[in-house]
Amino acid sequence: MTFRDLITDTVGTLLAHKLRAGLTMFGLMWGVVSITLMTGAGDGFREGQRRVAEQFGENIIIVFPGRTSLQVGGERAGRRVMWSIRDHLLLGPQCPACEFIMPELTRGAVAVRSDYNAGSFLVSGSQPPYQKMRHLPAAEGRFFSWEDDHQGRRVAFLGSDVRKQLFSKRDAVGRTITVSGIPYQVIGVMETKEQDSSYDGRDVNKVFVPYGAMIRDLPQPPPYPSQTIDQLIVRAKSLDVHEECLAQVRRGLGRIHNFDPEDKEAAMVWDTVKEARAFATMADGMKYFLGAMGVVTLLLGGIGTMNVMLVAVRERTREIGLRKAVGATRREILMMFFLETSIIVFFSGAVGMAFAHTVCHFVNKLPMPQYFAGLWATWQVGAACVGLLGMVAFLSALYPAQRAASIDPIEALRFEAGG
Repeated sequence: MTFRDLITDTVGTLLAHKLRAGLTMFGLMWGVVSITLMTGAGDGFREGQRRVAEQFGENIIIVFPGRTSLQVGGERAGRRVMWSIRDHLLLGPQCPACEFIMPELTRGAVAVRSDYNAGSFLVSGSQPPYQKMRHLPAAEGRFFSWEDDHQGRRVAFLGSDVRKQLFSKRDAVGRTITVSGIPYQVIGVMETKEQDSSYDGRDVNKVFVPYGAMIRDLPQPPPYPSQTIDQLIVRAKSLDVHEECLAQVRRGLGRIHNFDPEDKEAAMVWDTVKEARAFATMADGMKYFLGAMGVVTLLLGGIGTMNVMLVAVRERTREIGLRKAVGATRREILMMFFLETSIIVFFSGAVGMAFAHTVCHFVNKLPMPQYFAGLWATWQVGAACVGLLGMVAFLSALYPAQRAASIDPIEALRFEAGG
């Protein structure tokens, strides 16, 4: 028997039992669909959270001053710690693992006026890398530069909601506003962005000015010392040295302000990398759990396939005996059942994968909620499905094929299917 004859006989057998073959294939197809959609949903949640976190600031650490909880160097516990306006300059040489250490001074409820309207907004002063670290893309104009900062220029970058309130639909770039009565020129407007996290308010409701201008025009109000700031924004050179960067910052601040670097209360930290890793672990756990459910569905389809093939062996006992009587070898009988099972399994898998990717395509065209980026059907999941299908095909065919190949042709010719 040639391989072509084997395929022809196999396809003919499947077409002769359409209902049985169809129900078996549906179970396998649904297993592949389940794996693809469930793992796609898990990846979609993970990517959605990453995008939302990126809007706040990717891989950054915010270091807030606090109160000491440990005694050190003769200093009592409970002492108030404040970062100074020059701490970032002193920390730089002490923190080689850090790419940026940016100071930030903020003032809330500052009166801001334009020629058309007025409002009270939070004003933030920092340095040019702050735009990249906190993800503040410009819709119009530009963010302030190092030259603006060094010279203390009175220029302002407006949040999108601030622009809307002060200028409505008018052009804002190039106009003059007053910040606490001091004139500032608008040089840029931020893009509207979604933001779910904040330590002092949504960025779209802020006015951003150069650090040099901020510490001169809007220093810390009493009772805080005027030469202090609110927080430091830090980013490591890479994720590999993230923990080392944070440890260096703690040690540096401990030396400058005379507190124990292990004192978590003296230097309080918001670590977005730690948060992102925790959420990624949770999302991966959900993805693997949902994927495991899909795998179980596929394996149950494989068990159904094996049962169907065992029924086929029983129904075709006389046919198998006749084939062996006229010269069919054990290998040909094995190949016949392995091929039939493989056609059922892999055709079902192909249909299931095509259906799942079609669903993903159309679902991803719909508006997505904030923390969900859609159904992400990745090639890795597709490759895993192909491997699982191969395993299911082999295991589902192994016992029925061996049973068929071991049939005695004389006993088979006397066999009655209904008996």
